Amino acid sequence: MAEAREPWNIHPAKKRAAVTASLKSEVETKARDLIENVLKPKHVLPPPKEEQGNYIIDIGAKWYRGYFYFFWTYACPSPNALSPTFEWMFARMEPLRDGTFALYAMRYTGKEWVGVLDALSVEECMTAIQDDEWFAM
Repeated sequence: MAEAREPWNIHPAKKRAAVTASLKSEVETKARDLIENVLKPKHVLPPPKEEQGNYIIDIGAKWYRGYFYFFWTYACPSPNALSPTFEWMFARMEPLRDGTFALYAMRYTGKEWVGVLDALSVEECMTAIQDDEWFAM
């Protein structure tokens, strides 16, 4: 098993680890379970009374370019909104060589990922996304 790095030393690998189909399937299944049973009941709420603010209408996850991302989908009810909805990625799992993952959180600026935890199993990643303050809304 890979040795965990300090949070300030967690950077994406120059060459990404290959992800097997079984590992992809495991990640997708556990993510779907986390989203449906924990995150949606906690964060997807009825629209607020004041119709001007953005609010979460959905939570999803997907593989993109070798990383697994979790994202919120926000509704923008304002008549001045540029788009009726938008996605905000809040967590990224980077596969490491031994079937573990490095876990990243999006900074408040929306421009860079911060390495938070390292060398985690799929279960540990899901628990961190559920409980860690880095991934709170």
